[in-house]
Amino acid sequence: MRHRSGSPWEVPYGYCRAVRCGDLVEVAGTVAVDADGAVVAPGDPGEQTRVALARIATALQTAGARLDQVVRTRLYVVDIAAHADAVGRAHGEVFAEAPPVTTMVQVAALIDPAFLVEIEASAYVTG
Repeated sequence: MRHRSGSPWEVPYGYCRAVRCGDLVEVAGTVAVDADGAVVAPGDPGEQTRVALARIATALQTAGARLDQVVRTRLYVVDIAAHADAVGRAHGEVFAEAPPVTTMVQVAALIDPAFLVEIEASAYVTG
C-alpha cells in the first residue's frame, strides 16, 4: 500500500508519504507544511515538530497504523545546538505514552530554508 499526501514534492521527486509492506509502515521525511505546501510555524522548531508529527499520524492512519505503533523516528534538525531542546520536548509530548527509539542529527539544510526539522518514522503493526 502506497499513500501520497499531496505534498508538492511527492510526484516530481518520485516518492510516497507512506508505504506499508505487511506489518511494516515507513513514513518519508515529513516537514511542517499546510495543505497548500506553505511552511507552518516559521522560526518555531517545537511547533514545526508537532505539525510534522501530526502529518505523520495522518499518514500512519491511512496505512492502518497509529503513533503508538511507531518503533523508530529520525529527526533531522538544521541547528541542533539551538533547537534540540524544543524539537526533543515536542517529540516527547507526542510520544509520551509509547516512546520509540529515535535519532536526532544535524543537517546542513532542508529543502526550504524555513524548515527547521524533518522527521521520518517507522511503525510495526501487529494484529
